Amino acid sequence: MSEAGMWFWLWVVAAVFLFIGEIFTAGFFLLPFGLGATVAAVLAFLQLSVGWQWAAFIVISTIAFFSMRRLSDRLTHDPPVKTGSDRLIGKAGIVLERLVPDCPEGEVRISREIWRADAPGHGVVPAGTRVIVDGIEGTHLIVHPEVEHAEGDTSEPEV
Repeated sequence: MSEAGMWFWLWVVAAVFLFIGEIFTAGFFLLPFGLGATVAAVLAFLQLSVGWQWAAFIVISTIAFFSMRRLSDRLTHDPPVKTGSDRLIGKAGIVLERLVPDCPEGEVRISREIWRADAPGHGVVPAGTRVIVDGIEGTHLIVHPEVEHAEGDTSEPEV
């Protein structure tokens, strides 16, 4: 077997292993190197020198790697908008009926919605107190009192 034939088969085997390996990895990590090995195999088949094969492998792999990174980042991002009651987490509201520990009677207004709420670990939270939603348990919001920003500030929270 000639040296060109040996490099051809080396690149083909490398490309096959890289493509198969890509199946078992996340985030398009091995795919760019498989593409680079494929291009190098084509150059070996055309009997270009080993230097050109390696140069093509490195250049194609690098370009494909950074292109795939951008594609992967776009495909694997978190959903931009929360839906359902999860959309309330982190929002500010105002207590309408005082929140008493272990009592399901307290109410909080978030935007135009009124929810039952609890403030575990914060004792009694009086009506009119600004709160931030920490989470949701069933149909109750879990909130904590907001730290006062300015002395005597009684304006409505931005919701």
